[in-house]
Amino acid sequence: MSQGSERAANLTECEGINLSFTHTFLPIVYVIVFVVGTFSNFWGLRSVCRGWKKIGNINIFMLNLGLADLLYLFTLPFLVAYYAHDSRWLFGQTFCKVTRFCFNLNLYGSIGFLTCISIYRYLGIVHPMKVMGKINNMHSVAISALVWLLVFVQIVPDMFFDKSPPNSSSCYDTTTNDLIPIYLQYSVTWTVTGFAIPLLIILLCYGHVIVVLATKANVNPLLKQRCLKLVVILVLLFSICFIPYHVFRNLNLQTRILKQRGYCHPSFDDIYVAHQIGRGLVCLNSAINPLIYLVGNDDFLMKFHHLSKRARLSVAGWTSVVRYRKPTEVEGESPVDHTLTFNRLI
Repeated sequence: MSQGSERAANLTECEGINLSFTHTFLPIVYVIVFVVGTFSNFWGLRSVCRGWKKIGNINIFMLNLGLADLLYLFTLPFLVAYYAHDSRWLFGQTFCKVTRFCFNLNLYGSIGFLTCISIYRYLGIVHPMKVMGKINNMHSVAISALVWLLVFVQIVPDMFFDKSPPNSSSCYDTTTNDLIPIYLQYSVTWTVTGFAIPLLIILLCYGHVIVVLATKANVNPLLKQRCLKLVVILVLLFSICFIPYHVFRNLNLQTRILKQRGYCHPSFDDIYVAHQIGRGLVCLNSAINPLIYLVGNDDFLMKFHHLSKRARLSVAGWTSVVRYRKPTEVEGESPVDHTLTFNRLI
């Protein structure tokens, strides 16, 4: 077989991507994220507003984080309709770009505000005396505005890439085949500035914080517990949501370029499926982000601790009642006595 024939055969083999997984997987994930994320973000923002004076300057970043989540969540019903109708976009190409823009605004806005929260935590624990009284709400507002500006500058070029081939009803999350080489360069740059650099900053901050918490004995236990929980949430966010998405987005773009050049490999289909899974996982950040509100809310932590304590006492009380009744219960004994016994135990 000649080189040209082999190349043509490879190209033909590459064209058989099965979109059924995307049309089944993404609508289910989007519906779940929309329901859970909308409820949890409204509830989280309510807790932030109620404890506005007690949370500190970080509450401004939490508020912006919640607004970014809600902006994206309100676009999910349109994406559900798109993928449920076999990738047929019914709402116009302008709104298609707006929808994709809102996703990127939420994603990189979330990463930006999580980075700000991490830096504030770092300064408050490692350099408390240096920043005491020097950071106020106006600083947090100015930093939030700067984050929005930087995110906007990074993602606005995406609006100028075509999201659908001519005479098509598609709404691509990246761009059309003829623009992929340029888009890949943009995507890699975007990944470094919007994801890799913030991730490095967060790792450096919390690496130092963990060292300080492990070596200093006079750190407030509640503050230590809060920071450790925040580290766990961030690890979950980056490991589950952000890292897979960025890795497989760029790999999938590269495979599309290789297909256009006539190269094919069975792993290309696996990369495509992994990219779709990454797209589903990355939107989970809108449902996980509200956990940040809880970590920063002392009142909630105290109430949760109180409820947990009561639950443990209730379970212990029921256990004691059962153990008490078995050896002493006699026929005709009044049930009121057992109620009184249980009430005294709790």
